[in-house]
Amino acid sequence: MNRRIVRICLSTAASIGLAVTLVANGTQDYVNDWDGEGDDAPAARVLLLSIDGLHKVDLERYVANNPTSNLTQLSGTARTYINASSSKPSDSFPGLLAMVTGGTPRSTGVYYDDGYDRSLAPANALPAPDPSCAGGARVQWKQNLDVLPFSFTTAIDPTKLPLDLADGCTARVYPHRFPRVNNVFEVIKAAGGRTAWSDKHPAYEFLMGPSGTGVDDLYTPEITSPPPALTTTNSFALTMAYDDMKVAAILNEIRGFDHSGTSYVGVPAVFGMNFQAVSVGQKLKVEQLTTAPLGLLAGGYLDANGTPSDGLQATLDHTDQSIGMMVSALREQNLLESTLIIISAKHGNSPIDATTLKRVNPSAISAIVNSVPPGLALLSADTGPIIWLKDQSTTAAVVAAFNDSIVNGGNPARIDKILTGADLAAPVADPLVDSRAPDIILLPLPGTVYTTSGSKIADHGGFGEDDVHVALLVSNPSMPAKTIEDSVETRQIACTILKSLSMSCSALISEAIEPSKALPHSNHKNAQ
Repeated sequence: MNRRIVRICLSTAASIGLAVTLVANGTQDYVNDWDGEGDDAPAARVLLLSIDGLHKVDLERYVANNPTSNLTQLSGTARTYINASSSKPSDSFPGLLAMVTGGTPRSTGVYYDDGYDRSLAPANALPAPDPSCAGGARVQWKQNLDVLPFSFTTAIDPTKLPLDLADGCTARVYPHRFPRVNNVFEVIKAAGGRTAWSDKHPAYEFLMGPSGTGVDDLYTPEITSPPPALTTTNSFALTMAYDDMKVAAILNEIRGFDHSGTSYVGVPAVFGMNFQAVSVGQKLKVEQLTTAPLGLLAGGYLDANGTPSDGLQATLDHTDQSIGMMVSALREQNLLESTLIIISAKHGNSPIDATTLKRVNPSAISAIVNSVPPGLALLSADTGPIIWLKDQSTTAAVVAAFNDSIVNGGNPARIDKILTGADLAAPVADPLVDSRAPDIILLPLPGTVYTTSGSKIADHGGFGEDDVHVALLVSNPSMPAKTIEDSVETRQIACTILKSLSMSCSALISEAIEPSKALPHSNHKNAQ
């Protein structure tokens, strides 16, 4: 696949010779000596790329079947981790936070991009004092916060943000105030390094971290197309074109400019982006843009082994080409040898095996919960239903209602296991202690997707294999190729980033709550 949907003109940036200044973090003199067993030589910068949806099997198959691809070339000088798990739940917000904070929802306090917080009040609780300034608010961190009518360059509408009960509902809670822990951007910036990131919603302002200043150059074009245009994620072609905007930002940053290519600011010490196209290639049944250059391709997988459809293959090829552009730009600027490239995924998507797909209307769950008054506060379903109750004292009764529906009602919600009480507190947190922890999490039967859309053939959010078993590789031209079989987590990326820049992982607040380690260099080794 050699055709790119959108070509971004970067001639202005490309025509200027750049003098690269390495960050003053102890890495001015880069040593070309990757140690296969001990510590790696320090890097001058880290490029982190999340190919959302990319499973371990996707990377494995792509490398095997495309020997001249850019991912194959990177894999030839990389440690490839074949047993890597994303966050649980496997959603974009906790998934990216895991990579940059080193924490799970237990420390970050972020369970989903559509969650609930008993310590916040709804956005409409102003002016205070107001009777609605009471505990319990839905907190959504996506396009719902955009200024309307929105466009690619939209911003957050403050009037849509939840309110903090602690100050009498007089202050809006911006996304960066929501995570409870700091991130690598804040740590690196405090050490004098420049930081940058590109992602899919203005709500990704949460990457600024609790300080509110973590990312120097945050580029967040809204992926959701304004009506009446076709929604970007209903088209492989439109999503690839959307990704191209962020790729252009990375290329500008590699050349020392800000994301727009207008101001010379120096190359970041840590930067990166998410790719959305592969995830859409997995989730969308068929291309819906009638004028799509590649035609009305089908999405998803052809079999249980992960053979990609033409639509998914197109998105994989396009993403591979984009990564190749970044590698070429790093090489042109004489930065490749001193750059650590990390590629992973915020989440996978399930099911891979289309024959197991069973769509279930989320109302099947809400009806059961609401049979126990006062009922449901919030349900986030997708592939791993997360439930917050209006009255937590009814949890046992709601669980009993679910069990009755399984035994006597034909299991309309396709429930395999119910997590509550100690079973819930172990992987996440105790909802009686943590104001954001859900009261119940449902683990569905394999292949279940909770949706009302007939065009959706996969999704994420659950705890299952296809949701969490993601690709992960760490690459540098001087690194010997190695396959690591140890079980690892994407949250270890945060410590790996800091360690590669000669910084301490202890600077991350999550380390004091749930310690992690840098990714191992060899099998059966997971040393700090």
